Amino acid sequence: MPLLTGLMHRFAREQPFAGLAVAACLNVTAETAMLVRLLRVGGATVSLAASNPLSTQDDIAAALAVRYGIAVFARAGVDRPGYYRHIELALADSATGPDLVIDDGGDLVNTLHTRAAPLLANVRGGCESTTTGVIRLRRMAAEGALAFPVIAANDTATKRMVEGTCGTGQSVIDGIMRATNTLLAGKTVVVAGFGASGRGVAERARGFGAQVIVTEIDPVRALDASLRGFRVLPMAEAVPVAEVFVTATGSVDVIGEEHIAVMRDGAILANAGHFDVEIDVRALAGFAAAIHRDVRPHVDAYDLGDGRTVLLLAEGRVVNLVAAEGHPPEVMDLAFGIEALALAWLALNTRPEKVGGKLAAGVHEVPEDIDAEAARLVLATMGTSIDTLTPAQLSYRESWRIGS
Repeated sequence: MPLLTGLMHRFAREQPFAGLAVAACLNVTAETAMLVRLLRVGGATVSLAASNPLSTQDDIAAALAVRYGIAVFARAGVDRPGYYRHIELALADSATGPDLVIDDGGDLVNTLHTRAAPLLANVRGGCESTTTGVIRLRRMAAEGALAFPVIAANDTATKRMVEGTCGTGQSVIDGIMRATNTLLAGKTVVVAGFGASGRGVAERARGFGAQVIVTEIDPVRALDASLRGFRVLPMAEAVPVAEVFVTATGSVDVIGEEHIAVMRDGAILANAGHFDVEIDVRALAGFAAAIHRDVRPHVDAYDLGDGRTVLLLAEGRVVNLVAAEGHPPEVMDLAFGIEALALAWLALNTRPEKVGGKLAAGVHEVPEDIDAEAARLVLATMGTSIDTLTPAQLSYRESWRIGS
């Protein structure tokens, strides 16, 4: 992860988080460990909870605690009450609560506002790294419930391209193939949602020879999918003809009871969204005459009692992190680099001596220069050079007086 390694030298010198407590709720993986170490090198006191119990790597959690002095509250396979208890412990690790937060899905910010509200007064701001989390934050902001500024670190052109389309596309297909060992070539694959992540999954599935159907509620994205050569159908029409389903919407019950009722025998269900709500697992269990757990690692077989069996991957949780290893390190290097630079910008711009003391509460975009800087730094690590504008070109762009 050369970008984060380079930022470690810079943050060690600049100390952007000196004296600040950072509470994070992230997938506890080796890649995340690099981000947490970077914050620590930059002067922060860091506490970490897991954003997905099934993705937690216990050896990484232990190493962060023992070798690097990070307060880690995470354990693989912890139940739902334990999951939220870990988030509460991470928030309460500092006596006055965190100064900055990093969230992956919105559960930490939600817990902060509901179960740990007395700590809100100390929070200067935060970053959110998922589409699902940004959706929740925008709803909070619209209702006037969000108490501090949050940078939508997920919503940059670079991050959507590299993490969403490239990273999710590759790692979700990797998770499905590891879990099932199925041949995608010739199969009909439904991808629900054609945002950056759904587009990546659809393109990679097509690359393996699958016939891909896209479902969407957004007419612009549906048109994009159609113009890229994908068949676009409502889910109700796609279900009877499909063999593999991938949800990537950030919404709830994308695959529901009415869809399960008409699925083909042997259908494979996988979720690429952050939360385990896109596939209605309760409805699936209600249909089942029997449930056979772990017929393969991370594969549960639901016997529907009428001769059909449906395979659910990763319990309906994010399949690339549960059944595979998540995004490759190169992807998370850029994603976490943007997040670290954005958090450092936030720390600078919410200093008490700033006018007003803090940014306005709400969801803020990553400054464009940070996105461009991260892209330039990554290109440099790849040994790639690009052109720069000449003085004449700059003058032409900046003047409206020059004609054609």
